[in-house]
Amino acid sequence: MKKKCKALLAGLVSLAMLTACGASGSSTAASPAASSPASGPSGSSAAASDAAWPEDVQEIVDRGVLRVGVKNAVPGFGYQDPLTSEYSGMEIDLANLIAEHLGVDVEFTTVTAATRGELLDSGDIDCVLATFTITDERKETWDFTTPYYTDAVTVLVEDSSGITGLADLIGRTVGVSSGSTSARELVRAMVEQGLVSGDNFDPDTFDATTWTEGVSFHQYDDYPTISTALSAGEVDAFCVDRSILAIYKTEGRSYIQDAFAPQEYGIATTKGSGLSEVCEELVTTWLSDGTIDGLIAEYGL
Repeated sequence: MKKKCKALLAGLVSLAMLTACGASGSSTAASPAASSPASGPSGSSAAASDAAWPEDVQEIVDRGVLRVGVKNAVPGFGYQDPLTSEYSGMEIDLANLIAEHLGVDVEFTTVTAATRGELLDSGDIDCVLATFTITDERKETWDFTTPYYTDAVTVLVEDSSGITGLADLIGRTVGVSSGSTSARELVRAMVEQGLVSGDNFDPDTFDATTWTEGVSFHQYDDYPTISTALSAGEVDAFCVDRSILAIYKTEGRSYIQDAFAPQEYGIATTKGSGLSEVCEELVTTWLSDGTIDGLIAEYGL
């Protein structure tokens, strides 16, 4: 009997110890303090914090992937290596930082001036970092962050063309990207210099496909195609932001003397979305703490 009592007592003690250990283990696993998440920008780890995300941002967090529209042929901003398929550039780094802040992976989708807004509207991507110029017209459709970079529009020509300034574009055909503001800004600059009449120029209704006063335009889906058209003599000049033209300024080509229409680039997001607020806060932080200046210097922009 004594042996049975001792055995029963030993069993009860063991059970109590196991129960205590089990409770301790559950408590540790459930405690946020037990994890050590990697820090995001500015030393914060938003994904591991207890802060409540806006509904649309929480959907991204739950999905585990931030989908970003980027350029793939603009070195320094968004460029995809044809051999490795890896993306690089300032805008790629900013996208990675946003994803890190949310604690998710990032998925890049190549966009053009003509497709970036459509893909954002359709929900195929969450935001756009693709040398997207901020304009009052575009702000009616999408949200934009504070500008993270300011560029200017100019024109690239073959040296053999003899074109050195805006005046030399009279009677010429200029290649531009579909959906861009470059053609409109070129005409605006020519009007301001008195090179063409401004009687029929309305920036709100300007259409590059129908404009023929002084200069005409041929629109293309991407920048490499415009560059090829310039080499083939299909167009006399290539007009877009100078930072984009840089890769196409090869031997035997030059910029004209004029640069015009400052272009401010911002992150575009769905209007009124929670992601708009998150991106704005991040960009203003990176502008103040030197992160963006560092990227501009790193990529020689």
